[in-house]
Amino acid sequence: MKPIFAGALATMALYATPPEMTHTLKPNMQVVYQQTPPPVDNLGDMLTRGEFYGRLRFNHFWSDKGESHYVTGAGGSLVYKSGYLNGFGFTAGLYTTQNPWHMDDEDAAIYKAGKDVLSRYDVLTQGKYGMSSLAQAYLEYKHANLDMQAGRVIYESFLTKSNDTKMIPNTFEGAALYSNALPDTKLQAAYFTKQKLRDHTKFHHLLAYGDAPGDPYAKYTENDDSAMHKGLTLSKLKADGIDDRLITVEAKNSSIDNLLLSFNYTGVPDLVSSAMIQADYTFTMDGMTIKPALRYMKQFDDGAGEIGGANLNTKTFGYDDPDSLDGALFGAKVDLAQDAWKLRFGYTKIADDGDLIAPWRGFPTGGFSRAMAQYNWYANTKTYMVRADYDFDKAGVVSGLKAFMRYAVQDFDDYKPGVQSDSNVLTLDILKAFDALPGLYVKTRLAYVDGEDDTVAGDGSLKKDSSYNEFRFEINYLF
Repeated sequence: MKPIFAGALATMALYATPPEMTHTLKPNMQVVYQQTPPPVDNLGDMLTRGEFYGRLRFNHFWSDKGESHYVTGAGGSLVYKSGYLNGFGFTAGLYTTQNPWHMDDEDAAIYKAGKDVLSRYDVLTQGKYGMSSLAQAYLEYKHANLDMQAGRVIYESFLTKSNDTKMIPNTFEGAALYSNALPDTKLQAAYFTKQKLRDHTKFHHLLAYGDAPGDPYAKYTENDDSAMHKGLTLSKLKADGIDDRLITVEAKNSSIDNLLLSFNYTGVPDLVSSAMIQADYTFTMDGMTIKPALRYMKQFDDGAGEIGGANLNTKTFGYDDPDSLDGALFGAKVDLAQDAWKLRFGYTKIADDGDLIAPWRGFPTGGFSRAMAQYNWYANTKTYMVRADYDFDKAGVVSGLKAFMRYAVQDFDDYKPGVQSDSNVLTLDILKAFDALPGLYVKTRLAYVDGEDDTVAGDGSLKKDSSYNEFRFEINYLF
């Protein structure tokens, strides 16, 4: 089934490339649908006038974080969107990732950067590489300024994202609503009952860490995101009668000239919730576009702290209140853009309270101070970042070539043993699109992390050296 599906994708890529691209990729590899199916008058046209969107993918990862490891993912996706009959339509997306090059089965637990191109649970329990998933499957209703979706959806918001940088996007089960009814305001809301992280074949709990007697790999069956709170185990939630459900509401208002105001609420009832406000202001000076921004996020402990503790790794030594997940974030940045250049100076400070909870692939410090693969929202963490972008295409140097470099200084709390040691992070992304073959994207990502190796925490323990190097190589072909 899986080889046949991959072969079908390859054949369609060769013979069914449209004369005009129906979908493209953002620099973060998120799909943008440039053309969508039209309204239709009957059920037959609803099916025949739908649109297929294909994507072939190849990802290779190497890292010496912890232990040196490598893994490769090859596969792709086929998404179908129907025409819209009286406003009703549907979308289905089938995704597959196979692993032609990998390490031994018993090494699966040490995968870090490349863990999302396979299921570690399947490898460790069955020796099974590769996975396929119907990650998107939803009904949709559109009317005037309203769009409603129900089923398996991609949902992009402050703390929930597809994060589609590997082989299969992060998706959710539930319902989502989008509205442009209010003047100068984009409003969206969602209610989710399940999530499927990129390295899972089944939809699982939103805020429960897997545990089961006698199964050493149970942690890989539920939400095992790197930012997951490991103290919020499934058995503890069941014992307390808590069904983790996620509710989120987000609004963006541009009624004031040059000012964008963003608001977000995200909550898991009986566990944790948060509210965020952000202001982005844009103006020009001597041909340069200047965009300062401020972000404030407040996290409210609604019961999760008593269950799991203030630290995401359950090591609460050094926290003023070890049973509270109340927390906060302040961020500031300024973007400077002129011609082919763009510079960003960013800063974030996490309050010295509880760690922030965000295992849904949206990052609290994203867009301000987060560098590739970094989790800098532990309590009492300060991060300074500078990012430089250069568009070689816009400069008239090389068509379709862009480069992004980030340098981040991460100042973690030395006293807390549950928090990593300080580190400096340097990353370089190079993205190339090809005029001769529209739909082909090649991306290389490099990371160099220089961490402290002599930090002694307040309990006398020596913190692990956080240094590592990483290489990622990705090819996408859209058809």
